[in-house]
Amino acid sequence: MRPSDGPGGGGRPRVVLFPLPYQGHINPMLRLAAALHACGLAITVVHTETRAPDRQKLPADFDLVTIRDGVAAELAETDDVAPFVLALNGSCAAPFRDYLAGARDVACVVADVDWFAPLGVARELGVKALPLMTSSAAKFRVYMAFPLLEEKGYLPIRESNLDTTVKELPPLLVRDLHHEKDEARYRAYAHLLFNMVSGVRQSSGLILNTLDAIEENDIANIYKDISIPVFAIGPLHILSPSVDSSLLLQDRSCLQWLDAQPPGSVIYVSLGSLMSIDAHELTEIAWGLVASRRPFLWVIRPGLVRGCETSELPIELQEEIRDRGRMVSWAPQQEVLKHPAVGAFLTHCGWNSTLESILEGVPMICRPLGGDQLCNARYVCEVWKVGFRMVEVENQLTRGDVQVAIEKMMGQKEGDEIRERMRDLRDAAAKCTSKGGPTDVSLQRLVGFIVSP
Repeated sequence: MRPSDGPGGGGRPRVVLFPLPYQGHINPMLRLAAALHACGLAITVVHTETRAPDRQKLPADFDLVTIRDGVAAELAETDDVAPFVLALNGSCAAPFRDYLAGARDVACVVADVDWFAPLGVARELGVKALPLMTSSAAKFRVYMAFPLLEEKGYLPIRESNLDTTVKELPPLLVRDLHHEKDEARYRAYAHLLFNMVSGVRQSSGLILNTLDAIEENDIANIYKDISIPVFAIGPLHILSPSVDSSLLLQDRSCLQWLDAQPPGSVIYVSLGSLMSIDAHELTEIAWGLVASRRPFLWVIRPGLVRGCETSELPIELQEEIRDRGRMVSWAPQQEVLKHPAVGAFLTHCGWNSTLESILEGVPMICRPLGGDQLCNARYVCEVWKVGFRMVEVENQLTRGDVQVAIEKMMGQKEGDEIRERMRDLRDAAAKCTSKGGPTDVSLQRLVGFIVSP
């Protein structure tokens, strides 16, 4: 099906959107699609065979085009992200070129920043290419500075310099940068970043899933550095109608369980859709939650525990949890965070989760596992001061760490102060994203840029 022949065409300028096949990347891209559609643009979503969204869940007037990616399933399932993304770029450039060369009325291609090869195809075919950074502006600045960080000796990371301040990127410490001990994996990551940043610099502009209220300085510094239009239009999850892009089945019964809990009493626990923990940490988190003697809603998704399809807790723990907590395989997170019963979010600090928490005013207890989560956690705790990071010894979390963190957040003065700052930040974000606010203005600028000759 050619784009202009789809049910939502009607001669309107068409935007082709190409998300990276990870849940945390699909969600904001489809939210952006819905926002652009609401502004009068026709939408085609291009996706790889790997983790393709369910057509039945997409709006009827979105077109969905699936292209072959030719990447081995075992590579797609590994946590070795960089080689997978590099392989995707290598295998998807040709089929994407075939699709785009035959498409009509395409005003613009919006692709994840990681899709450097398809973005290059769009530029070669004379189509506007706009990369979308689904993580923070601060993290994109780390990407841009990667060669400098190597030159200055911050990278590759050494155990002896973990607590060194990165003077060029305050407030980050070396421990907040990319951790990769394996030389081959580190080099693959560096190669991916080089291609990604080079592709962005050659593109028509850059879209950021963030907002001035929390990252104004980082947004301004990116614009100064790359000298192309920058559109900060986040958080995308509140700019558009809901699109069900979940790759996992949500257990909505947890909302009824929350209805029965006192206001502000529940600890919501979710460590995201991608990274895993070991079985020992799962057990330590469980005992810490039980010891806190507070109600909790805990997302234990398939694959959360490294090397295990299911995540079984010891029988005695299950007995302890039965009266106090609720465990689900996946939750409707935005609705959970909106619920008045939720008082704190024990989170991995993925960017989507961080934004959702800020917009709902829920303070965070941080357990970053890697990637951009390390940078995000530093901002949550040290810049915005709306959460704190649990103590870890040699990256091993204990039940004591969990219990102390919950008590500090829910029952002590420090937690009250964090809660107050979070309310202030929520209000500032709400003002920023209101009609006529900076986010709304950026979105209108983006639409005008897309449809301009």
